[in-house]
Amino acid sequence: MPELPEVETIKRDLEEKIKGKKVEKVVVVNDKCIKMPASGEFISGIEGRLFQQIKRRGKYLIIELDSGDNLVIHLKLTGRLIYSLKEKKLDYSKIIFIFYDSTQLTFTDMRGFGNVWLLPDKEFERIPSLKNLGPEPLEEEFTVDKFKELLKEKRTDIKSLLMNQEFIAGIGNIYSQEALFLSGIHPKRKALSLHYEEIGRLYNNLRSVLNEAISYRGSSVDAYVDLQGEKGKYKPHLRVYGREGKNCLICGAIIQKINIKGRGTRFCPRCQSNG
Repeated sequence: MPELPEVETIKRDLEEKIKGKKVEKVVVVNDKCIKMPASGEFISGIEGRLFQQIKRRGKYLIIELDSGDNLVIHLKLTGRLIYSLKEKKLDYSKIIFIFYDSTQLTFTDMRGFGNVWLLPDKEFERIPSLKNLGPEPLEEEFTVDKFKELLKEKRTDIKSLLMNQEFIAGIGNIYSQEALFLSGIHPKRKALSLHYEEIGRLYNNLRSVLNEAISYRGSSVDAYVDLQGEKGKYKPHLRVYGREGKNCLICGAIIQKINIKGRGTRFCPRCQSNG
């Protein structure tokens, strides 16, 4: 599933390619991905409207229309947004937004788990998982002291906590593992066991790895591609994710893989302390 760096990359591409464009036609190939409203109302609510501000909240993309409504998209596992010339045929197309300048934005989804909403005004409470998102880890307001306060008395393991979207928005399986490795923290450590210095390291490394991944336009470890259909370039720079059985880049020990709440998790048994 695309995480913050991948969704942020798409958001920035959307700002460049579709911001200010007027929608001539909406073609719904498969309406199962439209969660609200009904397909006909969805189409009529977007046709003839301008795409204005493009925003990201966690793993959600939000496109503001000149009507005041908001088009909300969650790509889930295999959803993609592809910008192209009008009438280009793409596999697994679900919705096509055709603009007056003969370009189009296509939402494709091989496995069909992605979701799309058209919300009146700013009624984001209609999507509880969007309304209840935690703070954005790259915002200025997200300070190390705020991070420390959020971790206070949390008895769950730190890896699962970092992936909890109500705790912090946008972090998933890839970047939680990378940040914990860089911080020398075992993924099964209880959050409340972390010392202030460890929290500071984790805070800095979390923000650093997210920004680094954005600079490489994300990690294509599965279905993710950018708006042009190109893969992200961060995968070769991953230090621990996907490297089980290989030597640690720091100490040479063999990277191990365990399951934490059903998610494969890699770590270095020598560099990442569980004490």
